[in-house]
Amino acid sequence: MSRIGKRPVQIPKNVTVTVEGTKVTVKGPRGTLTREFPDRVRIELKDGAVVVTPKDQSRQARAYYGLVRTLINNMVVGVDQGFTKELHIFGTGYRADTKGNALVLSLGYSHPVEFPLPEGVKATVDKQVVIKLESADKELLGQTAAKIRALRPVEPYKGKGIRYGDEEVRRKAGKAGSKK
Repeated sequence: MSRIGKRPVQIPKNVTVTVEGTKVTVKGPRGTLTREFPDRVRIELKDGAVVVTPKDQSRQARAYYGLVRTLINNMVVGVDQGFTKELHIFGTGYRADTKGNALVLSLGYSHPVEFPLPEGVKATVDKQVVIKLESADKELLGQTAAKIRALRPVEPYKGKGIRYGDEEVRRKAGKAGSKK
């Protein structure tokens, strides 16, 4: 049995959760999230908490058991507190700016790159090199951050590019001069 799946998801006072079969809707101060889950698990509301149990002891049901509980917990935390991710830009002349609902990035290409932000993700730029992304949906936030990072991944020789706030880059030594 999953140790994570056994724990109920506590619902804060300012969040409401509705369960309709395998569809879960979570409403809170930061928005509304809805998700359809596999029918291998049973989702119930008990005493102000969401309880997830497998319908049978099949391998598939046990695999979904902890995953569904974690996804519901992320939905509850997201609409209550929200999630943030930070990206740092390194490189001479590399910078970012917001324009409407898009990020405009200068990343050493011949043209600025305009990245449209998906619905539900907000971005703020600090000092032109720090991008802070905020969203209630953890999965959407991570996917958006990964797409922005993929525009110019960090290269290991000079360390130029876009990296996550907590990412450490292992630098490589450059080419050594030949001795004859």
